[in-house]
Amino acid sequence: MSSSSASTSDGADRPIDGPIDAPIDAAVGGATHGATDGTPAGARSGGGRLVLVGTPIGNLGDLTPRSVDALAAADLVCCEDTRRTGRLLQHAGIRARELRVVNDHTEDRAVDDVLARLGRGETVAVVSDAGMPGISDPGESLVAAAAGAGFTIEVVPGPSAAITALVASGLPAGRFAFEGFLPRKGSGRTERLAAVAVERRTVVLYEAPHRVARTLDDLLRACGPDRRVVLARELTKLHEEHWRGTLASAVARVSDIEPRGEYVLVLDGAPAPAEVTDDHIVAAIDRARAAGASTRDAVAEAAAELGVPKRRAYALATR
Repeated sequence: MSSSSASTSDGADRPIDGPIDAPIDAAVGGATHGATDGTPAGARSGGGRLVLVGTPIGNLGDLTPRSVDALAAADLVCCEDTRRTGRLLQHAGIRARELRVVNDHTEDRAVDDVLARLGRGETVAVVSDAGMPGISDPGESLVAAAAGAGFTIEVVPGPSAAITALVASGLPAGRFAFEGFLPRKGSGRTERLAAVAVERRTVVLYEAPHRVARTLDDLLRACGPDRRVVLARELTKLHEEHWRGTLASAVARVSDIEPRGEYVLVLDGAPAPAEVTDDHIVAAIDRARAAGASTRDAVAEAAAELGVPKRRAYALATR
């Protein structure tokens, strides 16, 4: 077979060597996936499709047969790192037609080319290094552009570090807020910390190991020492860990060890204020409006969050 071209993480085009014969589990039968007739998958299906594919967050056993099929059928796979995605494809027995680096620095530049390929009827798959693309990872701009141009958007669901950590945390999971990575400095970080401090729902954050101590210290200052938190790391891997305690004890813990691996922080929601004042209600309505809610929806959200009658919230929203 002829080798396929792939863009590596440094932007260069390099061949993908010969047949890939790595073993694969029984769910896909050990076969090498991918078309051999040279016809673009999108052209065969009659229209361009952008397919978001969830990938394992640590355990390769979490790669689903449907994900394998989607990646094998794609004319182009957009990924953060071709070496890492290449190893995943090799594990699954997939010969990719083409890989392209689409990361935080290149996603906006890739939009026009991806739209052109969708316009030719091709299928473009999007993956991140781990988990679901578009969640604190590249993919959001591609989806917005493709949806705006009227192309089909499909999702092949897969693992999510945020949801995995949340459901294992033991904290309330019925309603939660996903914050992802906080801004590293400046007023943006200060404002987000202030919002997290008063958020009544459970909050899920991501943090790198070399910054987790600082973030926990900032959360302690914003939320107080007694707020419950769960530190999750190495999710789905051999040394998976869920540490539970207060922010004060979490700060002490990370000062005693060398943090390793990406962290998911699951933070308990803020306690209800002893007395809900008009200012509390107005602030909740303003937050909902700032997030794009209509007055009616903002009133409903504020009333539910603070446990006050809707008529009281509505009167304050319209005064």
